[in-house]
Amino acid sequence: MTPDQQQLVKATVTVLKAHGVALTTHFYNRMFTHNPELKHIFNMGNQVNGKQQTALAMAVLAYAEHIDNPAVLMPVIDSIGHKHTSLSIRAEHYAIVGQHLLASIAEVLGEAATPQLLDAWATAYRQLAGIMSGHEQSLYHQQLEKKGGWTGWKPFTVKQKTKESAEITSFYLYPADNGPVADFQPGQYISLRLFLPELQLMQPRQYSISCAPNRQYYRISVKREAGAVHPDGMISNRLHDHVHEGDIVELSAPAGTFTLDPSNGRPKVFISGGVGQTPLLSMLETLTAQQPETPVTWVHGCRNESVHAFKDQLATLADRHNHFNYHIFYDQPEVKAQYTGWVDLSAIKENVLQPDADYYICGPAPFIAKHYSFLVENGVGTDSIHFEEFGPASLQLHN
Repeated sequence: MTPDQQQLVKATVTVLKAHGVALTTHFYNRMFTHNPELKHIFNMGNQVNGKQQTALAMAVLAYAEHIDNPAVLMPVIDSIGHKHTSLSIRAEHYAIVGQHLLASIAEVLGEAATPQLLDAWATAYRQLAGIMSGHEQSLYHQQLEKKGGWTGWKPFTVKQKTKESAEITSFYLYPADNGPVADFQPGQYISLRLFLPELQLMQPRQYSISCAPNRQYYRISVKREAGAVHPDGMISNRLHDHVHEGDIVELSAPAGTFTLDPSNGRPKVFISGGVGQTPLLSMLETLTAQQPETPVTWVHGCRNESVHAFKDQLATLADRHNHFNYHIFYDQPEVKAQYTGWVDLSAIKENVLQPDADYYICGPAPFIAKHYSFLVENGVGTDSIHFEEFGPASLQLHN
């Protein structure tokens, strides 16, 4: 890009801050009208709840702000690249997106979208598309290099379906061809694709792998969404109600950047809310099996004991491992609880704040923001705090 083009793109930052979501909403409506086949790729639940529009607006804004040095966005590009490969997004899709994004800029900005501005954004988009698709191609290549690795969608058999609580059920997924199971990093997710009769669409959803790598199967632990009547909870509820042992589902290869770093031997503190514990369970199982001397503190909050999945497994781990302790908060306890109320790190400050510990947080966006702030305010360095927000990214926390 020329310096003049970079300045033109940067000059739209103010407009993007004020009207970015309006632009991305227009973009998605336009794209799905002209290319309805893409509805099979995108999570339509995130279209209904507005999360995808907001996430794209934030990404476009960040790119405009850093157009002269997009390398600083590499951690974000890496995370988005993992999500794209989990949805089998390919280089050809970028041409379609670019066409509708540029048309949307012209249609939303009107007279302000001068030929020079549109040309600058076209150049900027080609640059971004090249960076993204190049990175994603390397991720696809890494998947294929693994034993049992694949790209795209692969059939898996549900060999076991286990109820973990009143709301959460685990599904044990084995390759339908009885072939090897590709390894993964604790904390990663897989995409699962089902046909939704209500929408007449194939729909993908991401689910964290809730077990340690074992080369035999993937386990996902899925929460039933009570009363879900829009796409946001339809796949999860369909898994509960219509997918049985012996059925086939389609999976993409494990992906994700929220992963355990076991190499440094530092204490680990896991903080989760609700079903947000699932990627942390994979990390916990891995640590207690491979590095039982590593100090681990587990902090979890949910509604009550009946919806608390894996509570018996936690108690067993605590009995077996002297370096493992846990703190459970129930905000609507049915019987006496260890802690009553929402997760409050200040109530267990002496257990949570540990020298040189690594912190992993997973749950809804407000949950993450609250505990991230507590840790930073109490002297924990941001490079020691790792978090994952389920769904499209909406948090702007630095780590």
